Amino acid sequence: MKKLIFFCYIGFISCSFSQDFDFRYDHYSFVVTDLKKTGDFYADILKLKEIPHPSASKGFRWFSIHGNSQLHLIGKDSVIRQNNKSVHLCLATQNLDGLISYLEEKNIPYWDWPGKKNAVTDRADGVRQIYIKDPEDNWVEINTATHE
Repeated sequence: MKKLIFFCYIGFISCSFSQDFDFRYDHYSFVVTDLKKTGDFYADILKLKEIPHPSASKGFRWFSIHGNSQLHLIGKDSVIRQNNKSVHLCLATQNLDGLISYLEEKNIPYWDWPGKKNAVTDRADGVRQIYIKDPEDNWVEINTATHE
């Protein structure tokens, strides 16, 4: 009985001090060398809305993705690249076929996860996805996942 009381007390104490931080996704950042060209890609090709940086007028381009979620481009003179598709920004749309047609009209290649050009991955969970590269070879996944 003493053990039961002890474990209940420990459980109560740990629950009392546990915290729920209620995280929300805020932003993703890419470091780029050509801030204009790469920023124009996100503004003109992916149609993200550019928003002002709160304190710096040079060296940054910020974009709104949805609600308060953002993409931040940070201009630097040099960037060490890892060109690894596992490191990527991911955007979701329910109009993937329309986006693919648009990319094809703009002659922008896309790939499936294994790396086949102009192909779409059909995941086991029913989500469809493609990957594109921005002008500095950063990977961007675009998929059909639903979000509330």
